[in-house]
Amino acid sequence: MHRILNNTKGDRWIWLIVILLSVISMLAVYSAIGTLAYKRGVGAESILMKHLAMIVGGIALMYISHKLDYRYYRGISKLLMIITLPLLVYTLLFGSHVNDASRWIAIPGTGLSFQTSDLAKLALITYLARTLSIKQENIKDVKQSFIPIMGAVCAVFILIALANLSTALMLFGVSILLLIIGRISIKQIAITCLAGGMLLAGVVFLGPRHKTYVSRIHAFMHPEVANPDKSFQSDHAKIAIATGGFFGKGVGKSDEINYLPEAYSDEIYAIIVEEYGIFGGLVLIGIYLFLLYRCIKIVTKAPKAFGALLAAGLSFSLTIQAFANMAVAVGLGPVTGIPLPLVSMGGTSILFTSIAFGIILSVSRDIEEPKKVIVGEIREVAIA
Repeated sequence: MHRILNNTKGDRWIWLIVILLSVISMLAVYSAIGTLAYKRGVGAESILMKHLAMIVGGIALMYISHKLDYRYYRGISKLLMIITLPLLVYTLLFGSHVNDASRWIAIPGTGLSFQTSDLAKLALITYLARTLSIKQENIKDVKQSFIPIMGAVCAVFILIALANLSTALMLFGVSILLLIIGRISIKQIAITCLAGGMLLAGVVFLGPRHKTYVSRIHAFMHPEVANPDKSFQSDHAKIAIATGGFFGKGVGKSDEINYLPEAYSDEIYAIIVEEYGIFGGLVLIGIYLFLLYRCIKIVTKAPKAFGALLAAGLSFSLTIQAFANMAVAVGLGPVTGIPLPLVSMGGTSILFTSIAFGIILSVSRDIEEPKKVIVGEIREVAIA
């Protein structure tokens, strides 16, 4: 154990945050899976062990990805995009359909499936970080810089949005933030936003899931006249939060797990507030805010543009996803299928999230190691 700890590099606070979120996840998921275990006819412990295996696997992947120099991700970013775009198309045409959406691809021989949008996040963010960093000298050139960037952003957005609009919108927002940081002109950013808005309107009103999107927006905007079936999930999430009080009902004492669909995933924040109260909910918010703070410090200290953009994109993606999930739970947004990073029970999404954490830690290693070299040189000079 001591040897493993010595080999872990990067921001120690981020390592601590990952451990804290993993512990919170184990406690919250164990409370929320009772109904799921009953439906499957298995013990809650067996589901929990599978979740634990995913957490352990995620930490292992995070360890491996943080040991790899982040500059290698620049080299594989184009390959990731080449793989991701056909996979997104394949998912739309032949992927597994769940809740009238085709988002998953089965992994042969494992019994597992993964959302290609999780891979698309890593692919697009690494690609944008690479492209923006190597084209800084002619960043305002339309043909050389803007068209490839806008094309990648819009292509990934439309392919994800047709089946998973909420994830597509978050990724589009992260992309715009990266364009701002990468010194793309306001005019070009406005053109990208306009193109994204036109694609969004087409997906919402003409896409294959337009009825679902319109009904969810209508239920959110007009809850007083909405179909009770459409507002069922959000209503019970609000009940869970309202009845939690300041310190909650206690661990394992949630009543709404019997009513909330996906209580162990999409609505896990409502269950946490019900059992741990507003205090527990604020602590969780604080953890994600502290994560964002540590990541911003990494971004500001990163010596290379690629590392700064990479850490910024991944950290924004994780924290925006976290706050979007919590906003839906408290009724500040329409119902979506967004999990809470490293807390919700969610197979391979935990693995991809862990890889993102590992890449951020890899960037932070590049900040710490030069300091150690400088300190070592000073000591050698002093001894001499």
